[in-house]
Amino acid sequence: MAIGAQKTALAEKLGFEKNLVVQELGWDEDVDDVVRDQIEEVIGSGLEDDDYDGVVDAVVLWWRDGDGDLIDDCVDALTNLADKGFVVLLVPGAGHPDHVDASDIAEAAQTAGLKAGTSTRAGEEWIATKLVQGGVAKQR
Repeated sequence: MAIGAQKTALAEKLGFEKNLVVQELGWDEDVDDVVRDQIEEVIGSGLEDDDYDGVVDAVVLWWRDGDGDLIDDCVDALTNLADKGFVVLLVPGAGHPDHVDASDIAEAAQTAGLKAGTSTRAGEEWIATKLVQGGVAKQR
């Protein structure tokens, strides 16, 4: 694998492509800048912040246990999302005090009308889960 391909392999695995408009939610000082840079490299532009109000192809949602309600934040991630768009939920890895269990992610996704895919390591301290539209929203 070429160096350039290694640099962007994670972002491509998660479904990011050139020219996608991607909004980032939940940014804080603890996010993995290498992961952010990989996504920006693949899409060919910077990530839009939480004030962006246009339609987006994907949302990067950094979320930690204690950030509030994961279901509400998954629903909020859908606000600007195109019909065929997706969400990449990034949570701290196992052993971190702010880690979120996979079962909690799956439940929040389903309740928000999303379907959780498999999770993959994203950088040194984060786990990424791709959430796609089409899950069955549960009544809360």
